[in-house]
Amino acid sequence: MTDAVHAMDRAYENTAFIPQGDSYPARWAAAAEDFRAGAAGWVDAPYGAGERERVDLFLPEGSPRGLVVFVHGGYWIATDKSLWSHLAAGAVAAGWAVALPSYDLCPAIRIAGIVRQVARAVDHAAGLVAGPVILTGHSAGGHIVARLACGDVPLACRERLERVVPISPLSDLRSLRETSMNADLRIDVEEAQAESPVFHAPPAVPVHVVVGGAERPVFLDQARWLGDAWGVPVTVVPGRHHFDVIEGLEDAGSELCRILSDGDVNSGQDGAGAAR
Repeated sequence: MTDAVHAMDRAYENTAFIPQGDSYPARWAAAAEDFRAGAAGWVDAPYGAGERERVDLFLPEGSPRGLVVFVHGGYWIATDKSLWSHLAAGAVAAGWAVALPSYDLCPAIRIAGIVRQVARAVDHAAGLVAGPVILTGHSAGGHIVARLACGDVPLACRERLERVVPISPLSDLRSLRETSMNADLRIDVEEAQAESPVFHAPPAVPVHVVVGGAERPVFLDQARWLGDAWGVPVTVVPGRHHFDVIEGLEDAGSELCRILSDGDVNSGQDGAGAAR
């Protein structure tokens, strides 16, 4: 491993820089299992023929206001929907149906393929729930939903999109080519250009970026790059790191859920593409 690769790996490393970072996957899995045990809806419904082309759909009491889709992260090489079910709790309590898809992982697929696979998952879920569609995702999932906002990605339900909320998104893929992860990601110059949201025109749908104030500097940069490129709000949540910035999705009254559900803008955020 060259010094440059080691330095870039360190820039994108989260676990080692978060107190008890190794404990989070087990905590997520337990919370997700507990939520599924008491939730209405169905799990592991196919949206395609592939083994990982499965989606969970959680339903609120009464008729849904519409559909929220949460796309998980894991640098496109790890995790699946089963770790994140509890993140549907806030939107479900606010009256939304919530879909969480899994998708194929690199190196079995390229990032461009993942984006289009998730688009099919969104369209499948949108076919089951009437009303507006809101997309959110974390880390690599934040990248995916930002790409889905771009008009070049086929999305049958695009006219129903109401808002996209990328959380700690990866918006410029070029530096990821310098990490050891690229042995699996296989990002080349052309894909870095084509699949980086910052190189696409601002979408017609409203976008609101959220990132934790205690995240690694590169994630703060990535969030601000997207805000600047698209001229959209960036809310920096004080004290939150990469693993707990998503916890607001569990609480319908949280600032994150208000941004997601109602489009509220943080009063501490001072204009499109800028945050303090």
